[in-house]
Amino acid sequence: MTMTAFAQDRPIRAALLGAGYIADWHAAAIAATPGVELVAVCDQSAAAAEALSQSYGITAYHDLEKMLTAGVADAVHIVTPPGTHRALAETCLRAGHHVLVEKPVALSGDETAEISQIATETGRVFAAGHNFMGTPGYQRLKTRLEAGEIGRIAAAEINWHFPMMPLRSGPFGLWLLAEPKNMLLELGPHLFAFAVDLFGPLTVDHVSLSKPVAIPGDTTRPQGWRILASAGDVSVTLNLSLVETMDDRSVTLHGSTATARYDYAHDVLTVDGENAADIVANPFLRQMSLAGQHLREGVVNGARQLVSLNRKSPYGLSFAGLSRAFYSAIRSGRPLDARFSGDAATEVMRAIDAAIALMPKAAKKPKPASRAKPKPSVLIIGGTGFIGRTLTRAWVAKGRDVRVLSRGTSGPFDDIADNVQLTSASLRDPDQLTHALEGIEIVYHLGKSMDATWEAALKNDVAVTETIARAANAAGVKRFIYTGTIASYDMSDPHVTISEATGFDADMSARNIYARSKAECEARLLEMYRQDDLPLVIARPGIVVGHGGPLQHWGIGRWHGAGAVRIWGKGHHGLPFVLNEDVVEALILMAENDAALGESFNLVGGPKLSARDYFDAIHARLGARIKVKSGNLVAFYASASVKYLLKKHVLRRGGLSNPSLSDWKSRAHFSPFDNRLPTELLGWQPETRRDVFLTKAIDEANLLGF
Repeated sequence: MTMTAFAQDRPIRAALLGAGYIADWHAAAIAATPGVELVAVCDQSAAAAEALSQSYGITAYHDLEKMLTAGVADAVHIVTPPGTHRALAETCLRAGHHVLVEKPVALSGDETAEISQIATETGRVFAAGHNFMGTPGYQRLKTRLEAGEIGRIAAAEINWHFPMMPLRSGPFGLWLLAEPKNMLLELGPHLFAFAVDLFGPLTVDHVSLSKPVAIPGDTTRPQGWRILASAGDVSVTLNLSLVETMDDRSVTLHGSTATARYDYAHDVLTVDGENAADIVANPFLRQMSLAGQHLREGVVNGARQLVSLNRKSPYGLSFAGLSRAFYSAIRSGRPLDARFSGDAATEVMRAIDAAIALMPKAAKKPKPASRAKPKPSVLIIGGTGFIGRTLTRAWVAKGRDVRVLSRGTSGPFDDIADNVQLTSASLRDPDQLTHALEGIEIVYHLGKSMDATWEAALKNDVAVTETIARAANAAGVKRFIYTGTIASYDMSDPHVTISEATGFDADMSARNIYARSKAECEARLLEMYRQDDLPLVIARPGIVVGHGGPLQHWGIGRWHGAGAVRIWGKGHHGLPFVLNEDVVEALILMAENDAALGESFNLVGGPKLSARDYFDAIHARLGARIKVKSGNLVAFYASASVKYLLKKHVLRRGGLSNPSLSDWKSRAHFSPFDNRLPTELLGWQPETRRDVFLTKAIDEANLLGF
């Protein structure tokens, strides 16, 4: 069936199928595409769909058939988990909708070819979400290649050197970690799409894996991939490195005339070629040419982001380019740009199929001894997180079975599945929570909600916490333990020592939303303790470190990749570090000690290390010298205030907050802590020996991934 041009007299109506993280990027790209209107979002999670719909003023659905039969959209962006893409694409295409499918567009080349064939049969456009080829710089690279400025290409290297924190810190229930091949399915399309677009179909000759990392409750996953392939006369090397490394996501073409390097993560193109000057002038002119190109790229990208208030980042531009190509084909009735076509997507997935076939066979997952059915008495909300994983295993070691509320049915506990039950439940639904609380004596609420507005925090964090607490109280649990944060304190004054007797600010409206929301949750839970006898204990962990924790910890400073950090303040004062295993010990003591009821505990331990002490220790023990710069907190505050005013008055965004200077100073943790209450009342004994602490916080923490 031949596709006809779309009517010019009305906008193309677009809908999102899926309301996760990547949906926001697609929504912004749609909004930036002339002649296109975002009208709806559909997600099985009604809460997720409603949250996104409120952000963009669109209609929310949680049933795909209802959205399709309502006829509200002409095109659908499918941004759901990869395993659902094939079926959902067919459903949308046969319902008469054009589809743009996030990468990986399917789980194999055959599935991708099927989607492409259905699109042809129905006369609809099918676009592959290979967004990085939508950047302005990539089009300039192709233009120069086609003009012969790089010459005949002999070899190419396509790199993805970028840390993947979930491999070491979780969450481990993500689809991309479910099987070793999933990481190549998830990230491989970025690299293979460049190769196919530039050189045509690939022949994959060799795959080597490196730097394996152990996944809790599972086997190992590779963190390094080296794939050797060819396309005609071009030798192609594809490198994936997911450890803590300098960001290098690039395409390098080695030609007979020049070497071109395109940094697609930052939209920077440079071409290094010889010149005809004499032997003395040649080196100078060659380097000056590169310097001029870098200057141009820096000025253009800096100006672009400045005038757009960072809305035109290279990543955002890549989605905008993809969106323009998709909707241009729909509007004109002409074939889709080959970069995003079904034929190209099929070749990409067939090459990934070939690479997967050359991978070593994965080891079998560890299994529990008996496959007995757990009988949980402990419920952990947030049990797959950094603290939650260790807490779950600690309770199992003490002989208790644990129920973990999780979004999926797989998690980091396959080896102790006899004692851990993964359950999915909506935290907003009292009936589902009541079911999850059956047989439970101890409840831990370790969850948090990172919201951009106070209204969203009230809905997604505060109201959810109240709902959980009411359900737990109605179920008659013996202990409800909530994790707040020391960030709710005003820690701006080094002369004020903070203890549990120290109160939060009477007016928290000038604090950052996370700190304010956690404080509000505490206040409402304490009211339930006083009025309704909620068996409450509050824990406020400090800067938590240890195995499974991240290198790029934002409690210490603002990170710029793995190699540079601007610390909060000058970094010479002691920080409230605490080992993860010590936090878990305290959380268990809170459940076992009746004296803890109604109390709050600041969990701060360890030797008094400053930020600079910590990074000096990383250098000494791991050989990694991280570039540490002092952060001027007044400058941070001033910069944030300007951005706030521009977003509020220029972009007309509502619900934003502008944290005070005191809030920014609090991020430096200037105020020392007195931890006598948990040590005296609970008998808690956090690690204080410097060398032992550093061994656990750095040597054994796998901070770099290798």
